[in-house]
Amino acid sequence: MKLYEELVARGLIAQVTDEEHIREMINEGKATFYIGFDCTADSLTAGHFMALTLMKRLQMAGNRPIALIGGGTTMIGDPSGRTDMRKMLTKEDIAHNADCFRRQMERFIEFGEGKAMMLNNADWLLSLNYVELLREVGACFSVNNMLRAECYKQRMEKGLSFLEFNYMIMQSYDFYYMFQKYGCNMQFGGDDQWSNMLGGTELIRRKLGKDAYAMTITLLTDSQGKKMGKTAGNAVWLDPKKTSPYDFFQYWRNVDDADVMKCIRMLTFLPLEQIDEMAAWEGGRINEAKEILAYELTKMVHGEAEAKAALDASRALFSGGSGVDAPTTVVGDDAFEDGQVSLLSLLVMGGMVPSRSEARRAVEQGGVTVNGEKVADFRKTYTAEEVAEGLLVRRGKKTYRKFETKR
Repeated sequence: MKLYEELVARGLIAQVTDEEHIREMINEGKATFYIGFDCTADSLTAGHFMALTLMKRLQMAGNRPIALIGGGTTMIGDPSGRTDMRKMLTKEDIAHNADCFRRQMERFIEFGEGKAMMLNNADWLLSLNYVELLREVGACFSVNNMLRAECYKQRMEKGLSFLEFNYMIMQSYDFYYMFQKYGCNMQFGGDDQWSNMLGGTELIRRKLGKDAYAMTITLLTDSQGKKMGKTAGNAVWLDPKKTSPYDFFQYWRNVDDADVMKCIRMLTFLPLEQIDEMAAWEGGRINEAKEILAYELTKMVHGEAEAKAALDASRALFSGGSGVDAPTTVVGDDAFEDGQVSLLSLLVMGGMVPSRSEARRAVEQGGVTVNGEKVADFRKTYTAEEVAEGLLVRRGKKTYRKFETKR
């Protein structure tokens, strides 16, 4: 099976501008393509997995990736998928975040002469003269068409700033610039980027009389409709200092049953034949599939040793083990009052719930166990000696944390 057909079989492709030409270019390794990353944080998230694995697949087939760091567009902010305006970052913040992105991307794609490139659109966007830009590309954009774009319609009710309104033009100019400077003939992105991407292909056609191509990939969502990479309102980071390898593993180990095969098909590099066999698994074997998903993705991001350690710790927890390798919160002396610390305080301290009221509700609903025993009294407290011996707290079926004192 050739690459384009494999991408279709894995359910990755959402929309394309010219399927015949895109298929030929990808399968023959003729695509120089870019994916943009606005560096709004100092780490990529699990939500970037689709883009990173796609870049890896295409590079393995001889195509050339461009990882475009949005040093310029980050200063404006992409309104796609947003209900509010993004926080404005300084140039120093953006530069730092870009450096962090490159280190993480190097686990997926190979940079170097004739290989993948990393570019920063600040290099050309920040030096643009506004009047010259308007004269060069302004006539190529219809305001009526822009206002019909989905990325803008989502924001119109709450208010779309003129700053954000320019984002489509900036993204389109990126493609136009890289087409001429670097021979970039294709762009990829999530399916929420479709309008912006069409702007780039149209700009190239109208200004240069040449064709360029765009393809969007299906955004993977969980069964609650949240974008991949978010759980309980917090991002799942690729940086081990922000999300530990164990917590990263557990995020994927705990995907809903209905989502596990979709995630395996889209995100892992397991052969499709193996995945098709796994699709028939039922009952307890679904948990085996979840372990495979979590192990494969943790290995890609954190290496095989960390993936193995996370797998062993997860199995110990799910089998009722001691939880020695569970994520741990150290309870400081100041947490104890009269030598006692409450269960509610521990739940909040460990990030297992957002507030004491949520902690109380979890206990009253019978969803909290400590060292394997269900706790029914929300007033339950523990001594420093008990915490020193180690408390393995479970909330629901999937959230674990070990509490201990300083040694």
